Amino acid sequence: MSFVRTWTVRFSDTDPFGIAHYPRMIDAVHETSDMFMEAIGWPYWELHDRHGLGLPLVSMDFDFQGQVAGGDEVAIGLEANVGNSSVEFDYHATHDGETVFEGTEHRVCVPVGADRSVAVPADLRSALEEGDPDSR
Repeated sequence: MSFVRTWTVRFSDTDPFGIAHYPRMIDAVHETSDMFMEAIGWPYWELHDRHGLGLPLVSMDFDFQGQVAGGDEVAIGLEANVGNSSVEFDYHATHDGETVFEGTEHRVCVPVGADRSVAVPADLRSALEEGDPDSR
């Protein structure tokens, strides 16, 4: 499923030169995955208590290709790719039609209290692939 949200760069997101600071851009990316998971009916904050699992981040990789400044509106697109026991979120962010960064988060499905991965449950897989909030 493809998901897009708009991030408005705030003054507090910028460095002394008025350019968005990369840690704040990573925060915007994580917030995008939060919003995506909520939109498909599987908010992160319910995974532990309601479903007994988590999707912890195991790696991330980003390439920054442009700059954004306070007041800019950045379209951050997320594409979810589901493996057997993992989920990859691919991101593509643009401002004024130009790519400003691209990246990937790799997450693994882990039961609460365990130190091993498990298969992504079928209903979560369906929601991630189809974006159907009724699939939970």
